[in-house]
Amino acid sequence: MTTVPQVRTRVRIPLRFGDGPPVDAEAVTFAGLSDGLEHLAFVLGEPGPVPLVRLHSECLTGDVFSSARCDCGPQLAEAVARISQAGGYLLYLRQEGRGIGLYNKLDAYALQDSGLDTYAANSALGLPEDARDYTAAAQMLTVLGVQQLDLLSNNPDKAAQLARHGIAVRERVRTGVFANENNVRYLRAKAEQTGHTLALTFDDWPASSAV
Repeated sequence: MTTVPQVRTRVRIPLRFGDGPPVDAEAVTFAGLSDGLEHLAFVLGEPGPVPLVRLHSECLTGDVFSSARCDCGPQLAEAVARISQAGGYLLYLRQEGRGIGLYNKLDAYALQDSGLDTYAANSALGLPEDARDYTAAAQMLTVLGVQQLDLLSNNPDKAAQLARHGIAVRERVRTGVFANENNVRYLRAKAEQTGHTLALTFDDWPASSAV
């Protein structure tokens, strides 16, 4: 028997990132999602008919420990601030390491230290370059009553997958660029290999910077 996705719990949670102001959010949990994972939606501001939405994949190292090897933590803080102002939803998806898991992500980091980029490292481990599936995200949005949205993302695959599941993306809104000497090769790989719309200038960044 197929279980129809539905809201499980709604609870208010004040969020704060660094020294920024607190943001009042409503956290929403779900039952019956296709992958059975514990994804969360945060309702921020006053969502309108076409809300601003970010699909943010979990990144323990970046989101919690502020790792400089990726841009996940700054993107998360930016998304909360921008969506709170515009009104919309942050979907926090339990897809660590582009879906390969935390331990595999750290194994890939070790290979990156030897010179592989983030995608080649995944492949060397026998894993997909990007294993994320946004079916559950589309289900969450449908349960929340979202049929059309503006997507806060540099990743064209997110918009394409949502469209395949019947969620109309009116506009894809670029995030900021949070480059540093530790993550520039990682960002370059995303821009050059998977078409992320990152406005990057690499002239000042050495090619030997860590991934």
